[in-house]
Amino acid sequence: MLTSTYTLVALSVEQTTVRAALQSLLDELSALPGDFSTLAAGRAAQLCATLRQAYDNCHWRKLDKFLVPALRRSTAAADGLLAELERLSGQAAAAMGAAEACVGAADHPVPRDVFCDAVECCVAALRSRLEREEHELFPLARAAVGGDAWFAVANQMLAHDAYAQEHRGDPRRPRRELVGHAGQAAQGRDPLQPEFGRRHEILTAAH
Repeated sequence: MLTSTYTLVALSVEQTTVRAALQSLLDELSALPGDFSTLAAGRAAQLCATLRQAYDNCHWRKLDKFLVPALRRSTAAADGLLAELERLSGQAAAAMGAAEACVGAADHPVPRDVFCDAVECCVAALRSRLEREEHELFPLARAAVGGDAWFAVANQMLAHDAYAQEHRGDPRRPRRELVGHAGQAAQGRDPLQPEFGRRHEILTAAH
């Protein structure tokens, strides 16, 4: 089915982006001087920020926003796998918390081995989740999710991208708010809201 193929390809692109970020983080760890038992707190804090960004990018993907809810509605056969994926996310979050806990005051050195082990555990859990999504979740979704549901997911993803593109790079416009007439604040239309999705579907059909 063309719609499901398009959707899964788009989700795979997101996976590739997350994988690249995780590999880049591991490369940074490997480049750390190996003859010291501690790290400067500032450097560890930078690595933690990079790890947090990679974790957030993994957690807030279109897969979790759109495909997983559609899969839950389509079949109960996915419940066990989804629980396992959540468990891996929980492991990643715990490891990330352990890494962040290593970073204290700016003048307090960070134990290198403990910190690096925590970062590597977080990366390993996220990578395991990505692998199971690709090899287990995607095939299950392709078999279980119906054509109308795939169209709805693809439509939501297109609306999400259009909304993100519209609001990108404008510092005067908050993410969830638009400026209305006469300077009044008007609530922005979130593509996740049903009203936005219906309007986008109508416009899509019209073209």
